[in-house]
Amino acid sequence: MTDTGPASLPAADRPDTAARLRDALLAASFTADGLLDLLGAPAYAALARSETVPALRATRGDTPLETLVRLFLLQQPVPHARVAAVLPVREALEAGWLRRVGGDEVAATVDVRPYGGPGGEDWFIVSDLGCAVGGAGGIGQHDEGVVLGVGGASTTLAGITVRTPVASALDLGTGSGIQALHAAQHATRVTATDLNPRALHITALTLALSGAPAADLREGSLFEPVREDETFDLIVSNPPFVISPGARLTYRDGGMGGDDLCRSLVRQAGERLTEGGFAQFLANWQHVAGEDWQDRLRSWVPRGCDAWIVQREVQDVTQYAELWLRDAGDHRGDPAEYQARYDAWLDEFEARKVRAVGFGWITLRRTGSAEPVVTVEEWPHPVEQPLGETVRAHFDRLDYLRAHDDAALLDSRFKLAPEVVQEQVGLPGAEDPEHVVLRQHRGMRRATKVDTVGAGFAGVCDGTLSAGRILDAIAQLVGEDAVLLRDRTPAQIRLLVEQGFLEPAAD
Repeated sequence: MTDTGPASLPAADRPDTAARLRDALLAASFTADGLLDLLGAPAYAALARSETVPALRATRGDTPLETLVRLFLLQQPVPHARVAAVLPVREALEAGWLRRVGGDEVAATVDVRPYGGPGGEDWFIVSDLGCAVGGAGGIGQHDEGVVLGVGGASTTLAGITVRTPVASALDLGTGSGIQALHAAQHATRVTATDLNPRALHITALTLALSGAPAADLREGSLFEPVREDETFDLIVSNPPFVISPGARLTYRDGGMGGDDLCRSLVRQAGERLTEGGFAQFLANWQHVAGEDWQDRLRSWVPRGCDAWIVQREVQDVTQYAELWLRDAGDHRGDPAEYQARYDAWLDEFEARKVRAVGFGWITLRRTGSAEPVVTVEEWPHPVEQPLGETVRAHFDRLDYLRAHDDAALLDSRFKLAPEVVQEQVGLPGAEDPEHVVLRQHRGMRRATKVDTVGAGFAGVCDGTLSAGRILDAIAQLVGEDAVLLRDRTPAQIRLLVEQGFLEPAAD
């Protein structure tokens, strides 16, 4: 990147200045932990909701950390002398991180927000002023080309991404660069694209200020900037997935009809993956009258890819329209204009026979298998982030199950996954439970009903005996024909393995 970006942004081609600024920020404990210590949990949480009053009250002193919070997080003018005691102020002014205001004060030109990396790293996410967390402040009242910081969608995608070391990673629609920053920790080469040149400029700033390697930054929509012969080990995208009438806001509206942008993104990803590579997206999808939503999503999956698609939330069309109208701040404007925009959303949905909109995660993995596995499920319940290892393990288990027919499964040994508990449900005082539930306390935190044989089988699995020998022992205990038990149980074992309750024991 050169210094040809928007005039209101800091220069992106001055790594020495960014490094000295970073050192100064760290020296003042301008970190996620430092902010929590200074502000306290309530004020810190309020910042994530774009509420600044508690933080303003907590930073009325003149310590270096309070100065930086007021300058970069709260966007308040600060006396030049106070800033000079904390930052290399002359360099910061020359490079455009700061600007002079009033008589003898300086102000930030961008929002700089501390962000804790998964390994305890101290990173800094750059975004446009007033756009650090997105949505909750009427972002739509800004210019449509603004670049948002880290919101819930960004952290969700970062948490579910598989983090194995790879040679190449692609971040489509990089925004403020948070996904590229994560990828830089485990990918030798990172490519980041965005339709908005301002986003690419800010991504360069985020990477430089966080002390991360520079990425290959390319302007264009979706896969347009990617050469036809390029493939990647990891593709991630938090795209502008909002299903809206038109493309008023660049950061959220895809500009294609309905959910076509998300569908196109998923379908095109397969040919861009190396063998075994992962593509992971957040997406919205339409629930159309007369269509099964799961079949709709299965049709998106490209040939040669396993897929795991999880629907986390569903909203009816009125809830959905209201959510994004509020995101843009339209509810604070002219009531007639708000009503007209609301009508336009509902007209669009009615024309497409859309009854609701789903939100969730889509993970693809390029596979050499002749029979790829596509799993589409609804799971609105709490999960334990980060889930990247859970996602990777899901696809490893698919490979294992594909490679083992029922006979091989019965010859295999299994272990009960860590922190799985058994719950028995029934009437008080009853001799036998009505049903037994196995529940995970890690990862997806699934729960599944099993019969008494399944519960007994899972409880005995410690990696020492084969599945077949365990079933033979159970058959003898319950007085059942061992051959019949062996014949009907593999389907239940497969389900327990697929959902992560049982793990194949190492040979």
